[in-house]
Amino acid sequence: MSSNIKVQRICQHCGNEFTARTTTTMYCSHRCNSAAYKAKKRAGKVEESNKHTQRVKAQPIEELKTKEFLSVTQVSKLIGCSRQNVYSLINTGKLKATNILLKKTIVRRCDLDELFTEPIRSPIPQTQVQEIKEWIDAGAFDIADCYTITEVQDKYNISETTLQNLIKRHEVPKIKKGWYAYVPKAIIDKLLSKTPKS
Repeated sequence: MSSNIKVQRICQHCGNEFTARTTTTMYCSHRCNSAAYKAKKRAGKVEESNKHTQRVKAQPIEELKTKEFLSVTQVSKLIGCSRQNVYSLINTGKLKATNILLKKTIVRRCDLDELFTEPIRSPIPQTQVQEIKEWIDAGAFDIADCYTITEVQDKYNISETTLQNLIKRHEVPKIKKGWYAYVPKAIIDKLLSKTPKS
């Protein structure tokens, strides 16, 4: 029994509009169907070839990962850097290595792994150390819990000189961050709510 269905579709290969007899027809002709099949097979072969190339390229790296001892050249390949950078890591003491022969440096794989598992320790600048100390002394107030000097002046209609004297007299923690100095809201509100304004 023949179908009386006629639907307009776009050929998935050539892009032309055609009248199809079923709702699942994707190609306008047998020629387009065959061409699309061949293109699909060709794309599959190209993809498989690319995967094979990647496996071949990755094989030496995978082999290096299983070695217990590595040369400087092997370390550079494994971590993707130059031999000079590897020697720099060794000379600065960040990477342990042993000279077993003249011009023959060996690195243990476990020492290389340790290089990347150790937490990075960067020295804190002295200015930041002082800031951290001040924040701790201030009770570790968050910036959101502090006023700037200008905000205190505006809120309580107080002169900067009077405010600075008040801060000094009551030893209010004052933290300088960039261009601004911050003081804890709770302490300032408590002081100025009972201190005569000037």
